[in-house]
Amino acid sequence: MSSIQVVQTSFYKKYKAGIITGAKLLISLGCLLHIGYFTTALFCCVDFANPVEELSHATGEWGLHFLLLSLLITPLRRHFKWNDLLKFRRFLGLWSFFYIFIHFFGFIFFDHFFNLASIIEDIIDRPYIAVGFAGLVLLTPLAVTSFKRLQKKLGKRWFSLHKLVYIIAILGVVHYWWLVKADIFWPVIYALAVVVLLGDRLYFYWVKDAAKKQRLKPSSKKDTTGQPSVMPKS
Repeated sequence: MSSIQVVQTSFYKKYKAGIITGAKLLISLGCLLHIGYFTTALFCCVDFANPVEELSHATGEWGLHFLLLSLLITPLRRHFKWNDLLKFRRFLGLWSFFYIFIHFFGFIFFDHFFNLASIIEDIIDRPYIAVGFAGLVLLTPLAVTSFKRLQKKLGKRWFSLHKLVYIIAILGVVHYWWLVKADIFWPVIYALAVVVLLGDRLYFYWVKDAAKKQRLKPSSKKDTTGQPSVMPKS
């Protein structure tokens, strides 16, 4: 390790908490400015042909981006030993939920103005909306239970509950794919990303399970002395 790397490592270890907090603040500021930009376009200042549609697309896409980034944390930590990335997993997941909630709020407000009957009818009639709504329903308890107090209260059930994120990621890609219909370039990219992320997990658990079975397998010891064993006569 070079002297520069030593200095960088020691600097990071000394100011790690501040660096992580600062990174989260910068990301949060960027997200708020991003949402604020598209929200402002609804009223003034930004020349969009359809500002409601732009807000819907931006919040939906970035909700999926943050969801996939949260799923990327575990493989990066496992393969590169970047353990501090775990401090960003819940953070990214919550931003994913926030974006997707705004995405859904725009749907019920601008498209239906909180008309429940109209909302239900649209969900039933259009499959891509039904799939997206199912993803939000599954994501909501994950966001609510992401805090440490509830993690401790739920115990092992918390881990089982949060495995729903894999289903949510698939639903998000299907929702986007069915929405765009013709131009499927980005949905294909997202689908490949989900396949890689889930495939990495399946491979890890397969290797882990195989190693566990190997440890539990009774070992057959051979006589390495080359001498015949003498059994006492009864």
